[in-house]
Amino acid sequence: MGEIAERYRRRAEAFERKVAGVAPDQWENQSPCVKWTARDVVEHVVTMHGVMLVPIARKLHPTDDPLGAFQEARAAIEDVLDDPVAALSETGTPGGRMTVEQHIDQVVSDDLVLHGWDLARATGQDETIEPVDVERLWATAVAIPPDLMAKYRTPGAFGEGIEVYGAEVHVAPDAPLQDRLLGLLGRQP
Repeated sequence: MGEIAERYRRRAEAFERKVAGVAPDQWENQSPCVKWTARDVVEHVVTMHGVMLVPIARKLHPTDDPLGAFQEARAAIEDVLDDPVAALSETGTPGGRMTVEQHIDQVVSDDLVLHGWDLARATGQDETIEPVDVERLWATAVAIPPDLMAKYRTPGAFGEGIEVYGAEVHVAPDAPLQDRLLGLLGRQP
């Protein structure tokens, strides 16, 4: 198993635990994403998993059960990452051409971390992000050129209803790195 597949599996396991930890009466709780409830966060993650499957002509089957939907999406992505032909197929992305596994790593794998925090915040679960993930996402985020970051913060720049990051939230420069990362990506730590 390669590094990307291992990272995805670790993050997916953590996200799945959070989804399983949502009480039935918490699905409509407001998330840190202004327009989303806890259910919406999971639906977004599942939808983005489906987007990763399009270049290799695979798709997910809709279900109203958030945990079941995520488990199906997770299994589909793990199947792709375990299939060298599918994983190494090239695809066009907003960031240019890359392999399907690279696209999974940069989009849904990273989404699992950030949206895992969103789900935890919305449902009163442990909000701690693995330090290795905080460091990796921080390095990626601070390397984004200012003009591209501005585009990421512009609602609709990548399609109707899509907003990658919210407006930056001021966080003290000596705050823990997780808090600085969350603030940079538009969340109130």
